[in-house]
Amino acid sequence: MASNAKKKYSVLVSIANKKYLPDPEGETILKDLILKGGYDEVEAVRCSKTINMLVRSRTEEQARRLVLRICTELRLFNPVVSKCVVTVTSSKS
Repeated sequence: MASNAKKKYSVLVSIANKKYLPDPEGETILKDLILKGGYDEVEAVRCSKTINMLVRSRTEEQARRLVLRICTELRLFNPVVSKCVVTVTSSKS
């Protein structure tokens, strides 16, 4: 019975432009804030959107697949221009 019990999983979704596409927000942060602030050690900045979800699932892998399916089916990201990375960060009983 314990193997059928669902646990709560904290899942982090990161959505960012694919590497070959420009990232205007990242470029603005780099040029107008970081470099003008004197931090010339920084060479590049890329921005992404994050979504945190708390889901119930039997396993960590099922939680990851569920969230990826949600992101894909509900078009939370555009697969043509964005990369979506789903990471299970912790579980809570």
